Amino acid sequence: MTPESTRDSESSTGGGARQDPRPTRRGVLLGVGLAGLGGVLSGCSTAAVPYDANEAGVPPNGPAPGALPRPGPSPGGMSSSPAPARTGQLARKKARPKGAVLGAASDIPVGGGAVYAAAKVVVTQPASGQYKAFSAVCTHVGCIVNKVANGTIGCPCHGSEFTIASGAVVTGPAPAPLPARQVTIVGGQVILL
Repeated sequence: MTPESTRDSESSTGGGARQDPRPTRRGVLLGVGLAGLGGVLSGCSTAAVPYDANEAGVPPNGPAPGALPRPGPSPGGMSSSPAPARTGQLARKKARPKGAVLGAASDIPVGGGAVYAAAKVVVTQPASGQYKAFSAVCTHVGCIVNKVANGTIGCPCHGSEFTIASGAVVTGPAPAPLPARQVTIVGGQVILL
């Protein structure tokens, strides 16, 4: 028997119509759950907002035909909706590629490269303006490569070497080439995509 059913049976078998004034655990949990649900629902909006809308809820091509007008300023001069976005500023901003900035492209010498250990990437420049990127994780036992010299990428653990142009194995024991990664140069910065 559960404590709730024990209390109920005791109060009903005691001869009188006396009920236990203490709330049951089930009742407390139900009340807390309903209060939480009310809080969540009060924060929800019922207005439909297009997927690509700005902060004011307006899509890039303006409101849809037949759409209800958005609330304007109240008599007190305060607006009940956020201020519309300034499209002039937004149009002038250049779209930056999404990704992590690794460093300056000028840090990568022609015929050499740079290891970005935190990102586990090595970026090389086999020819002027031609940037290649590879995983910095050696395919032998997973050590991080640590140097780029003499046209090769070197691993400190067991001496594996890879070409800067393709990541192919030059000297083993690495069994496979370094996997290629994608980078781009934007504003003189190397960006890992």
